[in-house]
Amino acid sequence: MDRPQPPLAPHVCDAAVTLAFSILGKRWNGMIVDALGSGELSFAALRRAVVGISDAVLSERLTELAGAHLLSRIVESGPPVSVRYALTRSGEELLPVLQQLGEWASTNLAPTPKA
Repeated sequence: MDRPQPPLAPHVCDAAVTLAFSILGKRWNGMIVDALGSGELSFAALRRAVVGISDAVLSERLTELAGAHLLSRIVESGPPVSVRYALTRSGEELLPVLQQLGEWASTNLAPTPKA
């Protein structure tokens, strides 16, 4: 007689992966992190690096990424006052993961046709 099996425990990484994609799954966030992989950038330089993003969305995304401790905001008192953004250690550790994810997606996911 077979014994009933206990229900499977939820995957430990599910919550962590869900959290990661709640941040990284938002449009532009991966591109912002990638752009900062080359070093500190000003708001204007980031806007140029992330083609198509609006000032309002860039500001919102920078605040969100800073809140997730993936980047830091560096303020130089000046004059003139200057603000730059840089990846934190956590943000830097994310770069190879994004690279691998991009390579996996290019190999395994078909692009969706534009509407």
